[in-house]
Amino acid sequence: MAIPAGAALWFLPFVLPICFYVAFTDMREMRIKNHAVVALACVFVIVGLIALPPWSGDWIPGAIGPFGFALPVYAWQLFHLVVVLLFGILLNAAGVMGAGDAKFCAAAAPFVWLGDLYLVLAILMAATLGAFATHRLAKHSRLRQFAPTWESWDRGKQFPMGLALAGGLAIYLILGAIHGS
Repeated sequence: MAIPAGAALWFLPFVLPICFYVAFTDMREMRIKNHAVVALACVFVIVGLIALPPWSGDWIPGAIGPFGFALPVYAWQLFHLVVVLLFGILLNAAGVMGAGDAKFCAAAAPFVWLGDLYLVLAILMAATLGAFATHRLAKHSRLRQFAPTWESWDRGKQFPMGLALAGGLAIYLILGAIHGS
């Protein structure tokens, strides 16, 4: 994995509670709260300064269009937030995904290393299938009685993607802490 194990270990204790909260509120209310998304972004901004100090380490060259320049790893990772947010806005406008899902993906993007992109996509596919199957099984079983007022039970074909997105981010960081570079 491309993510440094040390960075994943720094992020994990702060990100996991936010992921649990996002999954819970999305199942309960079918919405990902803005304060959870802002908290996730703030975790990267603040903890990232410790886990990936921009003043130490190599600057990585890159280019955006015809403009070439070098930035520290911290800045490149933070740039992921901007790129994913722009794509999320487009996908939301096209009706492909909800606004909360798009914002959560953008806030989660700095935690994902570009070298791990295919792995993250596989994790997200598996997390989505697992979350969907588990949610549907619970919806049609006696487990529904533990939370009878959850909005996600009665939304027909709609599914709380925050459950899968938060689970995918948590799984990625856990794997990064174990198998990271």
